[in-house]
Amino acid sequence: QVQLVESGGGLVQAGGSLRLTCDAKGSISSASAMGWYRQTPGKQRELVIVMTSDGRTTYGDAVKGRVTISEDPRKGVQYLQMTDLKPEDTAVYYCYVEKHGYEYWGQGAQVTVSS
Repeated sequence: QVQLVESGGGLVQAGGSLRLTCDAKGSISSASAMGWYRQTPGKQRELVIVMTSDGRTTYGDAVKGRVTISEDPRKGVQYLQMTDLKPEDTAVYYCYVEKHGYEYWGQGAQVTVSS
């Protein structure tokens, strides 16, 4: 069982940067994938970035070149670094882990980018 808790969301001006943190309760050392998605009202959840255990990283088209993912496996924490934020990046951001065929999601962190 894995529980994920996001933090670091908030209000940021366009052009600014933000780092989101995903704190995992339970081991994620054998996760096959981890990453971030986002969602705005009335729209489907959208890929931001996903990193697989074999080293592949997939980026959402809307954020490619502006996001990076990193992790500290000792702490069970992963980070989403976002730069050059735009108002259209405003969304709830969800942390994601896939492990042993199960998907785990955090409760989401609101990011609002003002113009």
